[in-house]
Amino acid sequence: MRRNALPVRSASRATGSMVRNTLAVLAGLAALNACSRHEPATWQGYVEGEYVYLASSQSGTLASLDVQRGQTVAASAPVFALEATDETAARDEARHRLAAAQAQLDDLQTGKRPPEVRVTQAQLAQAQATARKAALQLARDEAQLRAGGISQAQLDDSRAQAASSAAQVRELQNQVRVANLPGRVAQIAAQAADVEASRATLAQAQWKLDQKRVAAPAAGLVYDTLYRVGEWVQAGNPIVQMLPPQNVKLRFFVPEAVVGSLAPGRKILVHCDGCAAEVPATITWVSNAAEYTPPVIYSNEQRTKLVFMIEARPAAQDAAKLHPGQPVEVRLQ
Repeated sequence: MRRNALPVRSASRATGSMVRNTLAVLAGLAALNACSRHEPATWQGYVEGEYVYLASSQSGTLASLDVQRGQTVAASAPVFALEATDETAARDEARHRLAAAQAQLDDLQTGKRPPEVRVTQAQLAQAQATARKAALQLARDEAQLRAGGISQAQLDDSRAQAASSAAQVRELQNQVRVANLPGRVAQIAAQAADVEASRATLAQAQWKLDQKRVAAPAAGLVYDTLYRVGEWVQAGNPIVQMLPPQNVKLRFFVPEAVVGSLAPGRKILVHCDGCAAEVPATITWVSNAAEYTPPVIYSNEQRTKLVFMIEARPAAQDAAKLHPGQPVEVRLQ
């Protein structure tokens, strides 16, 4: 029996060692599993661009393309121009019509020209002289009639001539007064309205002409050109595709357990292949809706598959380091 005691103790030691090793392995697996449940320090995403498509509201042949694909242009720099012969002629016609309407209004407001007034005044002076002569002749004829030197008929002729001369004087006096007056109020108002209509027509013609030349609304990269010189372009069709630096943004996805700690204004760092250093950015938008695949019932195990889209924007001076479609890794700053 004594001889059997030692083997029993050895078997007990071996069994205990096996149990400890098994527990260690299980603990290691548990620790490994626990580690695998930790959220990663970085999240995957990509760069996206909000492009600006430059077009004209007017149709026409592309006359000049002042930029090239890949070129960086300044704000208000000329980008392209369409043929504008018809619009230029319409603008010039509207300008001349406005000048004519304004001249007519000025003429109505000032009355007749001074030389025309002087002509009427000279006619008045002549009529006044004739009237004085007729009045003197009438006085002599009245005296002659009392003396019996002339007939009543001759006196009547003298009276008619004197009355006619006096009426002509009054007429010319009124003409002089009218010549110094401006046009009637209603006539002036109508002409003033015509001037405003001509001015609006000119503004419309100038706007259509300006639409034939398009400038860059902001500084940025010419991402692509969509037409060549000489091609016909329909109104509203984009000719140049631009990407201003402020329109470069990042989209990345975070798990459901992390989204609650992120908010607009939070600073992040972006890593991309080929970048010399991480690019700082600021979160601008956090999605309220989860993106979830596959469509299964939520559970404690499946909630880790819920992801939320986050958008962030780099500073304008850093936007050139990122390219639309480029994959990136994001971490909190």
